Amino acid sequence: MAKIYKTTMSPGKLELLASWLPTRPWYASTGHAPAPARSGGFRLDDPEGEVGIEFMVLTDTSGGRETSYLVPLSYRGAPLDEAGAGLVGTSEHGVLGTRWIYDGVHDPVLVGQLLALIQGRAAAQDQCDSGIADPSVTAWFDGPGLPVDLPRGRLEITDTARGTDVRVPGVAVLGLTRVLRPVGDGPADASGVAGRLTAGWTTPDGAAYRGLFAELRTAAHATT
Repeated sequence: MAKIYKTTMSPGKLELLASWLPTRPWYASTGHAPAPARSGGFRLDDPEGEVGIEFMVLTDTSGGRETSYLVPLSYRGAPLDEAGAGLVGTSEHGVLGTRWIYDGVHDPVLVGQLLALIQGRAAAQDQCDSGIADPSVTAWFDGPGLPVDLPRGRLEITDTARGTDVRVPGVAVLGLTRVLRPVGDGPADASGVAGRLTAGWTTPDGAAYRGLFAELRTAAHATT
């Protein structure tokens, strides 16, 4: 299990993300500076123990409305050259030193572990405490097994107004929902869908929701 340190980060994650969110095509501008608040999420383990992996839900309350976003993040001790376009920023960790923080769809380690989670080969972990599973994160999968190791190099990524598509060369398209909406938990019924991941979040006003976080589709169904 990955170890989660109870320490400081400077600048903090929310500070970095408040500046980064408006640069995303799926961010719904309110005409005000973003005011993101943590609303949930989970972590995954890197089998090599080198990369921190967090799936964070942020709720932006600026402009008098609430919009929740899924922001997967990877934390590294050195720059990932092929992921420069996905750099959110750097931060000084109180224990680990400088951390390079990436929009996780650009990081092959995070994408590989997300695919493993959808296929039942990995387990979601509590967002804040080490060594505790998060059983509220559920996956459905009905397709051929995918490679354990992704091809090296830059991932092919397409952002839309609602989400992000990550093309797994020659295999499938992993679609992440960025603007979260409450949906049911049932099995996939759309043509070309091989797997889905659902999880919950709680907005600052205390409302609890559950929705689609990610969907695995055949390459012919690439639109998020």
